[in-house]
Amino acid sequence: MRSGPVNALVAIVLLVPTSAFAHFGADHTHSFGEGFAHPFGGLDHILTMVTVGLLAWQLGGRAIWLVPATFVSLMALGGALGIAGEPLSVVEYGIAASLIVLGTMVALGMRAPTVVAAALVGLFAMFHGYAHGMETPADASGSTFAAGFILATVLLHACGIALGFLVGRIAERYERLGYQIAGAFVALAGVGMLAHSM
Repeated sequence: MRSGPVNALVAIVLLVPTSAFAHFGADHTHSFGEGFAHPFGGLDHILTMVTVGLLAWQLGGRAIWLVPATFVSLMALGGALGIAGEPLSVVEYGIAASLIVLGTMVALGMRAPTVVAAALVGLFAMFHGYAHGMETPADASGSTFAAGFILATVLLHACGIALGFLVGRIAERYERLGYQIAGAFVALAGVGMLAHSM
């Protein structure tokens, strides 16, 4: 039932790196590499992006591609605002809230409609994208840096979907324990980040 969207995601992951590097010179490749590495430098970003994939798998159906695609699209918009230096307050609070809310949704198995889930992750994506954009190195190309962190995000979403598959297999035997543990861990990380930001 879910093999179609998963196969499509795998194809995208395999094809994007080739197209992303196709027209880059040395400076652009450096910018792309910095952008690609950036999401892996913060546990908050890793957890959120993997959790988006996990939530998408948990919701099933078209949510498997629509929820991550919405996150990526609005994260790119947030990144553009960050690169442009447009003011956006409470970024850290928004990122912490993304961990708490998405982790809780996974832990409790909340079956939000796909459109609602996509809108929610899209809102949080703006904060994450803005943080990435604001942290673009001065000597980096904004567009290729953004291409790097967008590709990294797609890969992290794919990891979340794969994790959802594995947790789902565990859940067949241990009911919802796997999702509860994963979601609770993410939500608690968000609470810790929120407390640290205050």
